[in-house]
Amino acid sequence: MNDFFFGFFYPIRSLSFFFKQPKIILYSMIPMFINLIIYGTIFYLSYSWIIGTSGELTGANSLGATWFQEVFHFFILIFSFLLLLLVCYFLFITIGGIIISPFEEHISQMVEEIITKTKYDSKLNFLQDAWYSIKAESFKLLFYFSIIIPLFFVGFIPMIGSVLATILGTLFSFFYNALDYLDYPMTRRFYCLKKKIKVTHTGGLLSYGFGCMAFLMLFLPVVNVFFKPVLVVAGTSLFYEKGFDKQIVDFIK
Repeated sequence: MNDFFFGFFYPIRSLSFFFKQPKIILYSMIPMFINLIIYGTIFYLSYSWIIGTSGELTGANSLGATWFQEVFHFFILIFSFLLLLLVCYFLFITIGGIIISPFEEHISQMVEEIITKTKYDSKLNFLQDAWYSIKAESFKLLFYFSIIIPLFFVGFIPMIGSVLATILGTLFSFFYNALDYLDYPMTRRFYCLKKKIKVTHTGGLLSYGFGCMAFLMLFLPVVNVFFKPVLVVAGTSLFYEKGFDKQIVDFIK
């Protein structure tokens, strides 16, 4: 379990690296601002609608509302809040991930140049580079939904379905989040999705530990916007510190 806990606490360790790099902090403001608008708008409008609709349906908004109506309204709001967190998480990693992928790619590139002390020479111009990042992110999301949608239907299996779907879905989310943030150095090397999955899988419990912390950070409302650039820094740094780049060489051979 040492590898799991090393990966789990790695994003926390990466905070010191992040705050020592003014250029990275400054550049991170762009995806933070974009994500804050997307996430904040969706969350605020959705929850405001839920509050109003729930109050009307339960009668809690009326002057003569009973204590039962108010309690029922309260539990609906709690359930809706948790459900909305889950929905926003999916939107955050899908819509938000595609839109800001070129910015996060550049953050990862800056981290790589600091760690390897070499200047990255891209063969693509800015627009080509941005398009390639978006395309890579889209393929990754297709992989995500190709697993998570069948797991959703597994939940309808009598007796064991919901438990099985929850366990497998959570473990897969850990793996996917590890893949998501270890991905940037591999994307710059033009590796296909299959090879990226193999490399992430070879990390074993290290990958799952890192993905677990990433999942928890991204699930938290509002603050997840500020954690995303930190996870990009952590994923790129971990990629080199634990020799994932060497595993890529092995796959070539």
